[in-house]
Amino acid sequence: MRPQHIGIVGCSAEGAALCYRTVCAEGAQLLGAHAHPEISLHTPSLARYVSCLERHDLQGVADLMLDSARKLAAVGADFLICPDNTIHRAFDLVAPHSPRPWLHIAEVVADEATRRGYRRLGITGTRWLVDSAVYPDKLAARGLQAVRPSAAERDEIDRIIMDELVLGVFRPEAVTYFRQVMARMRDEDGCDAVVLGCTEIPLIMSDANSPLPTLDSTRLLARAALRRAVQQDAAPPL
Repeated sequence: MRPQHIGIVGCSAEGAALCYRTVCAEGAQLLGAHAHPEISLHTPSLARYVSCLERHDLQGVADLMLDSARKLAAVGADFLICPDNTIHRAFDLVAPHSPRPWLHIAEVVADEATRRGYRRLGITGTRWLVDSAVYPDKLAARGLQAVRPSAAERDEIDRIIMDELVLGVFRPEAVTYFRQVMARMRDEDGCDAVVLGCTEIPLIMSDANSPLPTLDSTRLLARAALRRAVQQDAAPPL
């Protein structure tokens, strides 16, 4: 049977592009040289999502996600993923009305944290994401703890993400700041791993330069989608 068609509901360009590239690059490991599942990507203007988030309009976020979902279903996508952690805040408003099933990014990360034996995870991402229950709820369901950065750290991480990373700006000072936050979460908060909970953070942080083991939400989601696409007898996504 052919692999299933993956639909990517994009939000920011950098995160969506990394997810897309990962599916394409790593598909060969499962399907052979140069092979990967069929992939379609749809994303509205990022400004539309940001406007909704700034107004705390989760229904507006959900409507944008569902518009993408319907367009992807119309071109043949079998299931959907969204390589953006922040807009998963609206996921409960999306799933009941979606024309296709989804993989949930925080579920995928929580599964990997459990597999690797981590227990207490630092959460990094936009303030909208870190202040939400997206990761705490999914981790708690598996007996894992979520630890948020301090308020000042959240503000600076949010600034780096929105003013730099989503624009493709990668500065050494940003790496240094993330390292400082992660080291403090290890030493003061007792974290044994850190979730790269913005899909652009893996563009500057990884196990190679992080004081803590990292859970790369972007690539983990892409790999879960690959497995789903080629293992059609697996348990269905959400």
